[in-house]
Amino acid sequence: MATPDAIRDGQRAAWARLSASWEKWDAVIMDQLGPVGDAMIERLHIAEDQRHLDIAAGTGEPGLSIARMAPEGHVVLTDLSAEMLEVAARRAEAQGLTNIETKVCSADDLPFGDGSFDSVSVRFGFMFFPDAAEATAELVRVLAPGGRLCAAVWINPDENPWTTIAMQAVATEVALPPPDPDGPSMYRCAAPGCVSVLYEEAGLHDIVEWDVHVVLETRSADEYWEVMSDHVSLVAAVLQQVDEPARERIRAEAIAKVRTYEKDGRVRVPGAARCIVGTKP
Repeated sequence: MATPDAIRDGQRAAWARLSASWEKWDAVIMDQLGPVGDAMIERLHIAEDQRHLDIAAGTGEPGLSIARMAPEGHVVLTDLSAEMLEVAARRAEAQGLTNIETKVCSADDLPFGDGSFDSVSVRFGFMFFPDAAEATAELVRVLAPGGRLCAAVWINPDENPWTTIAMQAVATEVALPPPDPDGPSMYRCAAPGCVSVLYEEAGLHDIVEWDVHVVLETRSADEYWEVMSDHVSLVAAVLQQVDEPARERIRAEAIAKVRTYEKDGRVRVPGAARCIVGTKP
């Protein structure tokens, strides 16, 4: 297995390449993931003067939404990718938010003092941490007593056809190795209780898990493929490795399968995530 530093270097490079695509498809992605961010925010009990830390913030959510709810507070967006945080900063400026800052750093080595934040969010970042236990301990360290940590992870692939359709299409042309069960991957934290155990080991209590359903909605099956091939890292990486005829066969396969979700001129493909919240004593 690669070292944690090597994993982070690979992730940093991948997200740098994808940052423009995330900005391009911002409206589609935010509509899909918005219900998850809303569910997380509801359990964080945001006050007007909240000090909040958003880990693996990417292009800014749910941190920017929290900043709007805490006009007298301060929100720090962190990510491995400077390029993704540049998108987040542009989004913050467009929304007139001045109570945010961005910081490029790793979740397992945060440049903040103990108890610096009233709440911490990690939307779809846990499964990509090289050492999830080490990262969880670090998140709890910077959380103030009584503060809440809330994360979201993807659950069973069968409940996420929005991504499995694309990956099955890719697999018709490229043999994909099974993910390392102990290494970073999209469904690494899919099992019920996986993140809760990490929370417990890090000293959190009052831990609650619940599922949130999402929908990836596009204007057509063709647009679905554009979105997926542009912003999903594994799909984009594989497409760079095959020739044009293979890319076209993959595209045709994905479009044919996703058409089953087409109705009334829109494509709506479901998915499901799990949120996990815990409180620091």
